Amino acid sequence: MATGKKLVIVESPTKMKSIQSYLGDDYEVLSSVGHIRDLANKRDIPEKDRAAYGKYSIDVENGFEPYYVVSDRKTKTVSELKRALKGASELLLATDEDREGEAIAWHLLETLKPKVPVKRMVFHEITKDAIRAAAENTRELDISLVDAQETRRVLDRLYGWDVSPVLWRKVGSGREGQALSAGRVQSAATRMVVDRERERMAFVSADYWGIDATAARADESFRVRLVRLDDAPVAVGRDFDDEGKLKRAVVVLDEKTATELAAALEAADAAVTGVEAKPGTRRPYAPFTTSTLQQEAGRKLGMTAKTAMSVAQSLYERGYITYMRTDSTNLSAQAVKAAREQAVELYGDSAVPLKPRVYASKSRNAQEAHEAIRPAGDTFRRPSEIGGALGRDEKRMYDLIWKRTVASQMADAKLETTTVTLETKAAGKKAELTASGTVYTFKGFLEAYEEGRDESRADADKGADQRLPKVAVGDGLSLAEPEAKGHQTSPKPRYTEATLVKVLEEKGIGRPSTFASIIAVILDRGYVVKRGQALVPTWLAFSVTRVLEQHFAELVDYDFTANLENDLDAIARGETERPEWLKAFYFGGEGQPGLRNIVDDLGEIDARAINATKITDVATLRFGRYGPYLEVVDPEHPEAKPRIVNVPEELAPDELTPAKAQELIDAPVAGNRVLGENPATGKVVVVKDGRFGPYLEEEDPVDPEAADAATGEVEEKPKKRTAKKDEPKPRRASLFKSMSPETIDLDTAIRLLDLPRTVGEDPESGDPITAQNGRYGPYLKKGADSRSLQTEDQIFSITLDEALEVYKQPKYGARRAASALKEFEADPVSGKPLKVRDGRFGPYVTDGETNATIPRGEQVEDITFERAVQLIADKRAKGPAKKRTTTRKTTTTKKAATTKKATASKTAAAKKPAASTSATGATAKKKTTAKKATGTAASKTTVEKSAAKPADTGE
Repeated sequence: MATGKKLVIVESPTKMKSIQSYLGDDYEVLSSVGHIRDLANKRDIPEKDRAAYGKYSIDVENGFEPYYVVSDRKTKTVSELKRALKGASELLLATDEDREGEAIAWHLLETLKPKVPVKRMVFHEITKDAIRAAAENTRELDISLVDAQETRRVLDRLYGWDVSPVLWRKVGSGREGQALSAGRVQSAATRMVVDRERERMAFVSADYWGIDATAARADESFRVRLVRLDDAPVAVGRDFDDEGKLKRAVVVLDEKTATELAAALEAADAAVTGVEAKPGTRRPYAPFTTSTLQQEAGRKLGMTAKTAMSVAQSLYERGYITYMRTDSTNLSAQAVKAAREQAVELYGDSAVPLKPRVYASKSRNAQEAHEAIRPAGDTFRRPSEIGGALGRDEKRMYDLIWKRTVASQMADAKLETTTVTLETKAAGKKAELTASGTVYTFKGFLEAYEEGRDESRADADKGADQRLPKVAVGDGLSLAEPEAKGHQTSPKPRYTEATLVKVLEEKGIGRPSTFASIIAVILDRGYVVKRGQALVPTWLAFSVTRVLEQHFAELVDYDFTANLENDLDAIARGETERPEWLKAFYFGGEGQPGLRNIVDDLGEIDARAINATKITDVATLRFGRYGPYLEVVDPEHPEAKPRIVNVPEELAPDELTPAKAQELIDAPVAGNRVLGENPATGKVVVVKDGRFGPYLEEEDPVDPEAADAATGEVEEKPKKRTAKKDEPKPRRASLFKSMSPETIDLDTAIRLLDLPRTVGEDPESGDPITAQNGRYGPYLKKGADSRSLQTEDQIFSITLDEALEVYKQPKYGARRAASALKEFEADPVSGKPLKVRDGRFGPYVTDGETNATIPRGEQVEDITFERAVQLIADKRAKGPAKKRTTTRKTTTTKKAATTKKATASKTAAAKKPAASTSATGATAKKKTTAKKATGTAASKTTVEKSAAKPADTGE
């Protein structure tokens, strides 16, 4: 029986409670928990349709019609939404107002097939007034936005599933747990990081010296710097190019000359020859966009882009800030009024200009009609008024957003920069020294906010800003404490997450809302690692980028990638038709090279050459399955098998100079130390250094003449592989983490080689219990039942009684009982405390009922309560693994004569009043674009190779 309530569907469960309280009992608010369906995998498509939809689940020959399925983890959600819809009088789709949210709303329509009026409800903040206004002022579904998002999704699958297999074949499968992939945006981002490292590798440092001194008069003093000798400028870092060559005529001081000049300046008298004062102003910064928030959160709060977006989303969903995915720097009239009033209240009437400030977006592909990110409401809550309502990271983020918003409406800062020039004689030469100082005569917006700074190459050339005393031309000063300082030019700094986000936005690559996921992907794939805040490319990234540059040059071209964003924007505006654009992208035409043409014309790719970087004439860097290594040839015997030298993983590519390579080549081989003879076997025990670390091996006794009695080192001799399948392999054993190959003794080595150790027999089953070391650490084994041990030392020390006690505990109980890495308050759903623990496969979040693995790229120290809740909620929403079910295809449409109908329906939709929107009308509009959908039965996303499918999200 219908209740007459209006059903509101939002994306996030976190929003439901607040929105429900604002709308009242006439509404029922439920969540879709994000997307409910996606492109199918081939095995999910019925046999009769597989030929048409091919490997992509996209019919590329007929309008690029996608085949969608509802995933297993969303079948329960869809069932709940359908039950609620049966008794509803109206459906309000309240997903986010962007391309992604619009697409989710359309998929809900296609899946739920409502028979009641359907309206699109949008809002930018979760406050009572905003939610009520949104419910009263609805609109129709924007089919152009849906088309743009669907084009992006199809584009990314075509790109990823065509290009990624090339990487698998020619580069490799990456490290364990890392699946190589190519993506429309992630590949361009990876190339940016690699290009910066290439610049650093090619950089030639230049040496130069400078001189600082103290200029004093009475009790006043300030530091000055030598800038000219005999009217010629003294060289500074910016005078050299990246090859270490001078860009202009300057005097380059060496150590000897600088030291002599410094000595000559000691106690010299100088006269003031110039005093120049320049007034200046600084304008406040625009309110935050998604991009600038990620950058500033990285600089000031030390947050990764992913963490920043997670914290911002929590603030938005809890009603503290406006929507956090936006390119806009605009503020509503109410927000401008609130910001100006708070600025006046805090800093006085002079803190704001006469007219409100208006900011123009600098984003190359700005879109969406949102406001900037700001505190929610018509009156901003001050950070001091929040109290314990927010967690630590949320408070810091809110404080940042609040300050930036208030400062954006404040007055300019006024300043005066003074430069003083002194002249003296040193070693018979005229020397000019200068000092600069800046004084703020009116701080303006700086009372509230100062933006953080990124690392700059020019920092070394800048003198310290200081307050200068009042001096006049002709005044005399004495010089003291002259100091000669040596300098080296430095290459461009590596990208940080903040600076990479900045350059991605400047080049128009990707959307600001996807920058966090782009960085997460390239970290997860092993293309980039973090060293502090810096993003350092791995040699794997060099191999991947080399393949793409040589054989897919158009696809990783920065301008080409940015132009794709322009094209998607045109589709979003309704200026370009989706099928026609995809046809040109895939088959070629209209200025597009054609993805299929590029893939079909690849020709031969030399995998060995792709994975090689020449370091010296005899050493070539290669990237193999187990990491980077040097392949070293003997110039006197080039026909001999090259020698392999491991390269430390922590060594950045720009640090592998020819000199460093030679150092690695000349270094004595670690390990290969003879420990002695095993009396039980008569074989010699040797400790060696392998790809996976130090290990022990038993060998047949060696010729005494080949051993150095003084060092115990065994001479390495070439060995021919003559072993047969029936010959026993030598016994080997890895060292414990607490052991060192330099200090391990023979007795300990024999104990390791004799593992597994039999602890005793189970008195009930009679099965032997053994203690041993494995891939994931020390453990006990009884038949097929294994239990983890806490330390490697327990392998030798655990008794039978202790082992039996371990088996009495629930599986993994010992690990769960271990101390948590982090503890939080209770989960809002289960009511049980959240904890971060270290598990067999890495750290995870648990409430005792649900375990959620912390994704790659996220650090334990970055996990907040809100992020922990989100991880648990996502895991809970997936539900237990289910068997794959048969996909049932639903509504079909004729594929012929669709384009004209689609255009006509969109035109009609634009003219039709929102209040009259119905499920039938909204669904029909999209169906005319010739898509196929499936019912609610579906399967989990499957893989086509190894442990992961090709990356088909450009982000």
